[in-house]
Amino acid sequence: MSQDLLESVTDGVAVLTLNRPDRLNAMSVPMLDALLEALTRLAEDPAVGVVVLTGAGRGFCAGGDVKAMAEGREFGGTTLEDKAQGLRARMETSRWLHEMPKPTIAMVRGAAAGAGLSLALACDLRIAGDTARFATAFARVGYSGDFGGSWYLTQLVGSAKARELYYTADIVDAAEALRLGLVNRVVPDARLEEETLALASRLARGPRIAYRYMKRNFNAAEHGSLKDALDLEAWHHTRCGMTEDHREATKAFVEKREPVFRGR
Repeated sequence: MSQDLLESVTDGVAVLTLNRPDRLNAMSVPMLDALLEALTRLAEDPAVGVVVLTGAGRGFCAGGDVKAMAEGREFGGTTLEDKAQGLRARMETSRWLHEMPKPTIAMVRGAAAGAGLSLALACDLRIAGDTARFATAFARVGYSGDFGGSWYLTQLVGSAKARELYYTADIVDAAEALRLGLVNRVVPDARLEEETLALASRLARGPRIAYRYMKRNFNAAEHGSLKDALDLEAWHHTRCGMTEDHREATKAFVEKREPVFRGR
């Protein structure tokens, strides 16, 4: 694994740390290649129930490397087609965060800007420190946006507000991000890791099969019809009812104790 990305797994929680703190974790090709490899692997790892994405140092991710942009070497390639294909391949990191069959959580300290914001938005949940700052930032460097940010932001805040944030590139502080629904929780910076990992551990102890189908339901709801959603819910709910986890949960309810889920 590239030193631009750090990985640890504890008690079912995988933590992926973008690790270029001297550049506010601006993206690099090695970072994105390592992130894509890690996400595809962790998605299939039975020992992992939740994936947390965060950044080293004082920022989450400043997005693309502006110095590399200025030098024309951000994603390599010489032709339009080569550059676009190189970018699109690495944008799969965003899709995996959104679609992998496990809860994903962005733990945001400091700046989440440009494609860094897109990665945070791709996660199921976002927990922000009280000094976190969010910006689309693309307009500041003459870009239209990548890593799915325009799609995720529209889903979260609606088309009009998403367009405003893209056109103006205004900075949104943690309190405003919470009000807009960009983040799920805001906690003091000093307790950000503790609170995020506590939530991640709670989810990792939960019914993993049920979470997998919940996530499919929500992802389908983003673009499907009500009929499609009802059909999926019926199949997925019935499937979950056939799991050991469901039987354990109902037994625990009757016995007035906490269930012990085993992902089976």
